[in-house]
Amino acid sequence: MSALFRHAMIAGWVHLDPMTAATVRPRQRGGLRAERRALTAEQAEGLLGAARRLAEAPAEPGRRRDQRVELRDGLIVLLLAAVGPRVSELTRADVEHFFVNDGVRYWRVFGKGGRTRDVPLPRPVAEVLDAYLAEGRPLLDRGREPRALLLSWRGRRLARGDVQAVIDRVQARVEPERRRAVTPHGLRHTTATHLLAAATDMDAVRRVLGHADLSTLGRYRDELPGELEAAMRVHPLLGRVDSRPSGQER
Repeated sequence: MSALFRHAMIAGWVHLDPMTAATVRPRQRGGLRAERRALTAEQAEGLLGAARRLAEAPAEPGRRRDQRVELRDGLIVLLLAAVGPRVSELTRADVEHFFVNDGVRYWRVFGKGGRTRDVPLPRPVAEVLDAYLAEGRPLLDRGREPRALLLSWRGRRLARGDVQAVIDRVQARVEPERRRAVTPHGLRHTTATHLLAAATDMDAVRRVLGHADLSTLGRYRDELPGELEAAMRVHPLLGRVDSRPSGQER
C-alpha cells in the first residue's frame, strides 16, 4: 500500500499520501509479534503428548459412535506439529496421498505452485494415521467424500477454519504450565524451529516444509532459550565441552 500511494503521488493520481499517517511502517512488520510463534520444547511436547493420549483415549460419553473425532483430532495435531504442513495442504490431503515404501509411511504433499514432496512420517504419527484409517475415518464416512483424509462428523471434508478449533480442543488437555495458544501456522514455525535447532540439515528442512529455496527458512525460524549455550557445549571444533568456569564443582 505504501508503494502504491508513493507511485500515485508521483503520477498525480492523488494529492495526499494517506500512508504517511500510518502508525505501522513496512520495515516494522517483523517486530509486530506480541510473542514467539514457535512453541518451546516443553510446550510442543505437552501438545504432542495430549494429541497421542487423545488418539488412544476411549470415546467421550454421550457422543454417538459415528460422531467420534478423537482419533482425527489427535492425527491433525500430530501432522501439524511433527511435519509442519500448510493448513491448506492438510485439508486437501486425500487417503491415497499416503503410502508405504520400504516399511516407511510417506505423505505425498501437494503444495504451492503444483509442487509435490514426499515426506516420511515419524513412527508415532504413522501409528495414529493407521489407527484413524482403520477405526476413525470409517465411522465418519457418509459416502460424500470418498477421497478426503479428514472428515467432519457430517462426512464432509474438513475446512481450513475447522483446524484451529481442533488445536484448541487438544490444547485444553495440556497441563496449564505447558499450555500456550497456537495457530496452525504457529505449529509450522514450531516444526521448522526445532528441526533447525537440532542441527537437522537445512536442505532437508526446506524439503519437509516445501520451500523453493533455503532463504525462506529464515522466516520460519525463532530463537529458543538456551540453544546458543547448547551449541557451544557441543562445538564442532572442540568436541563436547563444559561451559562452566574452571574450578567450579561438577
